[in-house]
Amino acid sequence: MTAPARRTAPANRRRAFDLRSTALFFALLAVAVSILGFAARTVADTFDRHPGWAFALALVGVAGLLGLRRRLHVARAARRAAAALDEAAREAADELESLAPPRESPATGTGVDYDALDPEEFEAAIAALCERDGCSGVDVVGGAGDLGADVVAVTPDGRRVVIQCKHYGDTHRVGSQELQRFGGTCFTVHEADVAVLVTTSDFTTPAAEYAEQCGIVCVDRQSLLAWTDGTGTRPWEATGDARAGQ
Repeated sequence: MTAPARRTAPANRRRAFDLRSTALFFALLAVAVSILGFAARTVADTFDRHPGWAFALALVGVAGLLGLRRRLHVARAARRAAAALDEAAREAADELESLAPPRESPATGTGVDYDALDPEEFEAAIAALCERDGCSGVDVVGGAGDLGADVVAVTPDGRRVVIQCKHYGDTHRVGSQELQRFGGTCFTVHEADVAVLVTTSDFTTPAAEYAEQCGIVCVDRQSLLAWTDGTGTRPWEATGDARAGQ
């Protein structure tokens, strides 16, 4: 026996008319229109009885619109002014930076005033020269108990260089006793492959002779300035005469 086919509702079947919902909608609409009409009549009556109020409210509204527009205009102008000032400040800073002379390290510039440095700064300047010229493991070890070593480093070809720094005035030359004290520790204690004594002054003749005998490189003021500006020999490259730059 064949079962009867079920009827399916068409997909585009219209929704049944709801009389209750329709009536409620029109009722609410009527209430809203009545409220708006009552408010409009009340305002109109008030303006008829008190025309001055209407004029005052109109002025207040116009003033409010003008004030709002003015505030917006002022805010936009302030933002534009701030952006212009910021751009001008950046341009001025760039211009000043371009006009300023390049800064030079006190250890690597060509016009270094070594006389203006104190002994500790002089040691740091010599260490910076070593780093500039390719030394590695550069360390400032000067101080109490340094046993004559102020700066130690490893040259680019792998030799250990030990440097003693003497920050003296032009009239205070390094004497032979100072060279002898340094010579007694630079090789045996500090195991230097290259021993250097650098000064802002000069060496006495006995000191220079002792240094040559012991193989200590002497860097006087003239040789130091040549090393600094790159025109002289680096201390660890000095051969023959123990005085660098000659």
